[in-house]
Amino acid sequence: MSQAFIAGIGMTPLGKHWDQSVKQLSARAIDAALADAGVELKAIEAAWFCNTRLGVLQGQHNIRGQVVLRAYGFESIPIFNTDNACASSSSGLAQAWAAVLAGIHDVVLVVGAEKMNFRDKEQRMFEAFKGSSDVELFDRQLEALVALGEDLPLPEKALAQQGQRSVFMDIYSAMARYHMKRFGTTEQQIADVAAKNHWHSQWNEYAQYRAPMSRQEVLDDKLISYPMTRAMCAPMSDGAAALVVVSKRAMGRFDRRRAVAIRSIAASSGSTRRPDELEKHLTRAAANRAYEMAGVGPGEVSIAELHDATAFAEIMQSEHCGFAAYGEGGPLAESGATRLGGRLPINVSGGLLSKGHPIGATGAIQVHEIVTQLRGEAGRRQVEGARIGLCENGGGFYGFEEAACVVSLFEAPGS
Repeated sequence: MSQAFIAGIGMTPLGKHWDQSVKQLSARAIDAALADAGVELKAIEAAWFCNTRLGVLQGQHNIRGQVVLRAYGFESIPIFNTDNACASSSSGLAQAWAAVLAGIHDVVLVVGAEKMNFRDKEQRMFEAFKGSSDVELFDRQLEALVALGEDLPLPEKALAQQGQRSVFMDIYSAMARYHMKRFGTTEQQIADVAAKNHWHSQWNEYAQYRAPMSRQEVLDDKLISYPMTRAMCAPMSDGAAALVVVSKRAMGRFDRRRAVAIRSIAASSGSTRRPDELEKHLTRAAANRAYEMAGVGPGEVSIAELHDATAFAEIMQSEHCGFAAYGEGGPLAESGATRLGGRLPINVSGGLLSKGHPIGATGAIQVHEIVTQLRGEAGRRQVEGARIGLCENGGGFYGFEEAACVVSLFEAPGS
């Protein structure tokens, strides 16, 4: 399946870019990706633009990619818009990869970009999160999810009102409580994930937060929605990333020594299932298909970027991706195996928790990290001998799980 490659990557630093527009952030990422690939704008035959908030926050609906990319200079080529909640740019990459494999295009561009921070639109930003669920069923589904962990004894602090937050923090907290009740996962293990990722991010120049935190500092931070403290939750970020995807037959125009092969990309959506049927979780379905397509198993993965919108999510997704048995994700994190230098480093970029989470760009940013690692260009945070990298990117919420998921596998140059 190594018929398409990532030949160029670029991204912006993540954070609150108050004075930069989506057009400006996209341009910075595209500049970097084209320069990294060693090509000019005219080499791009088609483009995918991935974004979730331009419509709801700025009124730019329907033709977001045509507007943003034409401002950069792209004209006449096919431009496709991909909005798939937090899985938008991984979904855009899946579509671009398919087009290249089909022989329709040889050199294409995927751009993920998001601006979430506006001084006068905070309330609208928080309200927008609910749109990534079935708005008619949301209250009923959240009640059912919360009920799964009802018998879990809660400390007094869990009952206090914690103020404004994304509804997804309540969703992840409900999932965490169920996991704690069923498997014995602890607050301390969830805090270990957050502390690890905050420690990793100190070496990522693109990260929104770069200050290391200890387990105790994570636990002592402001409570958001029990058991999640602020340090266990991803921030709202502005930023962009761009990827140049090329066919095997076009590789003569690019540096093969830095081209990372796309081994497989598998997407899934949720299904009607009982909450205890974890083997039917959409991430497990996508991961299984990705492994089968690539001809590898979880034990062959050298490094992974998992969708840690909260610290608990990394525990959950490590299980769904086959890195630990169900119920063993917490002990896996606690053991140090997922830390830089461990058996399977996860979220060495800092993850969404510390690097940042600009929704429509998050999947492409995960790929940016994996490509950097597989090229051996990650500097102080380099995973030695990294050969196979995995990205897991989930989006939205429906029932007892995310609404969409994309799992991708990549291989180092020369492997």
